Amino acid sequence: MILFASIGSDLAKNASDTAETFGLNWPHFIAQVISFSLVTGLLFKLAYKPILTLLADRRQRIADGLANADKIKQELARTEAMQREVLEKANAQATKLIEEARAAAARVQELETQKAIAQAEQIITKAREATAIERTRMLTDLRREVGALVVHTTSQVIGKVLTPEDQQRLSEETRRQLAA
Repeated sequence: MILFASIGSDLAKNASDTAETFGLNWPHFIAQVISFSLVTGLLFKLAYKPILTLLADRRQRIADGLANADKIKQELARTEAMQREVLEKANAQATKLIEEARAAAARVQELETQKAIAQAEQIITKAREATAIERTRMLTDLRREVGALVVHTTSQVIGKVLTPEDQQRLSEETRRQLAA
């Protein structure tokens, strides 16, 4: 303790010597301390506090901006996910529509093919019927002509004129023989 007391007194003596060397004027020093305190207080109240408030507001706006940026990033990610879902749904629907269109085209093609086959069969049936009718007509014409030819030939061979009953009878006999 004695050591601290001697150090303390030495410091006080040094301070006092320094003050005398540099010419410490107590009333002037106190006035300067009061003036400094007033200026510091005014600066704190009028400049430092508003600057601190401005900096705090700015920090808050930056924090809000960062929070908004995070919200925007989350919203963007959510929107992109929704966009991907919509695109996937659209692709699935497009694929489904394409498959349905292909199936419909296949059904239409099958239906048209069946119609074409039915029309071809009708044409073939009509052609066969027309051919049969024409054949029957030709055979009838041929029988008539053969009958007339037989009657004419017979009348020339016999040398006599045949009566209509004789012509009828010869015609029918010729037809029976040709039909058999």
